[in-house]
Amino acid sequence: MNCRHCGTPLIQTFLDLGFAPPSNAYLTKSDLNRPETYYPLKVKVCEQCWLVQTEDYAKADVLFTSEYAYFSSTSSSWLAHAKQYADAITKDLKLNSESHVIEIASNDGYLLRNFLVAGIPCLGIEPTDSTADAAEQHGIPVLREFFSESLGKDLTTQGKQADLIAANNVYAHVPDINDFTRGLKAALKPNGTITLEFPHLMRLLEYTQFDTIYHEHFSYLSLYTVHRIFTFAGLRIWKVEELTTHGGSLRVYGCHINDPRADQPSVAELLQREKDHGLQRLQTYAEFQPRADRIKNDLLSFLLEQKLKGKKVIAYGAAAKGNTLLNYAGVKPDLLPLVCDAAPAKQGKFMPGSHIPILPPDKLYSANPDYVLILPWNIAEEILQQNSTLKKQGVRFVTAIPQLAIL
Repeated sequence: MNCRHCGTPLIQTFLDLGFAPPSNAYLTKSDLNRPETYYPLKVKVCEQCWLVQTEDYAKADVLFTSEYAYFSSTSSSWLAHAKQYADAITKDLKLNSESHVIEIASNDGYLLRNFLVAGIPCLGIEPTDSTADAAEQHGIPVLREFFSESLGKDLTTQGKQADLIAANNVYAHVPDINDFTRGLKAALKPNGTITLEFPHLMRLLEYTQFDTIYHEHFSYLSLYTVHRIFTFAGLRIWKVEELTTHGGSLRVYGCHINDPRADQPSVAELLQREKDHGLQRLQTYAEFQPRADRIKNDLLSFLLEQKLKGKKVIAYGAAAKGNTLLNYAGVKPDLLPLVCDAAPAKQGKFMPGSHIPILPPDKLYSANPDYVLILPWNIAEEILQQNSTLKKQGVRFVTAIPQLAIL
């Protein structure tokens, strides 16, 4: 396999998580009687441009189907994050009724509804029918396609270039990252702005967030690599912000390479910090596998210990990251009998690979657990607040990453 960006042959394995089904391929009861497709989950690092990337096995149209079960609006903290961004960017860019906003991977309209309310024309681009349906119910126009350079050029031909292109947590999901980035350039007005949000590779390394690795994530991104990809496409990153979302993310601000806006100091400062953290040293990546194995082993030891003691452990949050963790650890319903989740699209289904049943949040109370394992550790605080009554009753909450912790 060659690097998806620069074409360099990939030699160095960053992490090998064995075999797993796609992390968002939730199962119905009838699916349990059918064979389940597993793909190798192995991650390589390019020694030339330092793009960390999964090996090529699963195709995007297999991973992002009409039944895609991730709905952004399920998390109240993510909705608040989206509104804060929309309010700020509208003010900063002076967006109004004559502007045009495009969001790529608009999901269920969690972000664009803020622009719609403000009277700013917008368009969502979203290939999964389940989430696009939800967005259209809010009155948001949606183009049901995968974004590409070809689509970006089509939008330009139709007079639909954007003053703002927003793309949150999609850049890592793109199999052809060069084509996608050229599409951003094609769909952007001459003085337009691009903002991308994506989990920061530096934080993944720092906090051993290996559960954020799954087939739907083709790439794991640093500012250094994204800076290179943008430059290659004729774009420029002129500003970057560090966010707390998803365990530590970046929001990069892009423009055409000849845009008059000057680069802000934040760009050079973060590029230097990444270098200081060893993101351009092979040894940094070679040392990661044992750290992931330690987390896996600690979780298994905890679950086995509680089972031997007669204690009951259940989980909260049927997140994709939880599926990576549970499948790598080989956890099945004998150790974790159920997981609760607030998303109606997941309730009544089963976790891929582990086949753990997914039930509504009220089951947290009737199940009488001793411990609740929070799988989406990035919103642990939100989950704890929502279930403060359980904690007062003596139920202990647990996270496994960056290390096993009883909260």
